[in-house]
Amino acid sequence: MTIRSRREVVTFKHPFRIRGIDRLLPASAYEVVTDEETIEGLSFAAFRRVASMIKVPAEGSRGLAMEVVSIGPVDLSDAQRTDASTSDD
Repeated sequence: MTIRSRREVVTFKHPFRIRGIDRLLPASAYEVVTDEETIEGLSFAAFRRVASMIKVPAEGSRGLAMEVVSIGPVDLSDAQRTDASTSDD
């Protein structure tokens, strides 16, 4: 079984909350890492997600230290949707 990691940068324009993190996170760009494993026995290459993590500022670090927190893909999508629908007023 082969594991691969995909990295993407997700930008939030407003402070946000995401399930699994018990504090308000500041608006910023965040690196999201998704680990996927191969699905064996198929006649074509296919992968399934096994874990998603987001790098966030460590609590009380003033942005100097980072921590990696496991998140669900639906929770990330919900946070992005909420951010997109929040007005800039």
